[in-house]
Amino acid sequence: MELTKQIDHDMIAAMKAHDIERTSTLRMVKAALKNREIEKRGALTDTEAQQVFKTMINQRKDSIEQFTKGNRPELAAKEAREIVLIEGYLPKTASEEELKRLVEEALAGASFGPRDMGPAMKAAQARIQEAGVRAEGRQLSELVKAKLGQ
Repeated sequence: MELTKQIDHDMIAAMKAHDIERTSTLRMVKAALKNREIEKRGALTDTEAQQVFKTMINQRKDSIEQFTKGNRPELAAKEAREIVLIEGYLPKTASEEELKRLVEEALAGASFGPRDMGPAMKAAQARIQEAGVRAEGRQLSELVKAKLGQ
């Protein structure tokens, strides 16, 4: 609930400051959160709100790719600015070294083999979430795969 309140507060501040781009982006974020609440039929937790933010960021990355291919750099730049704004509401991204350490901690207690990729990924994701950081799925998958291959 705290993230949704923060979005509301920031949107009001952006409207008062006459920051049109920030206001429109925050309205889009608020609409996406509201749609998710309607789908869920209840209030969102911060974790669920963060998932909505991640989905929005992935959509914007796809849009940047398409706009770049379509020779529309001004639209790609707008999408990039929206990504920066949305990422401000997510926990910080873990560094490579920190991510390696968290994966090792997550996999140290249990005996995972090369075929246990799914359970190992779940353990690593849980450990990362406990640490209050976030990581890209591809990067995490590569680290877990390398650790399981040892």
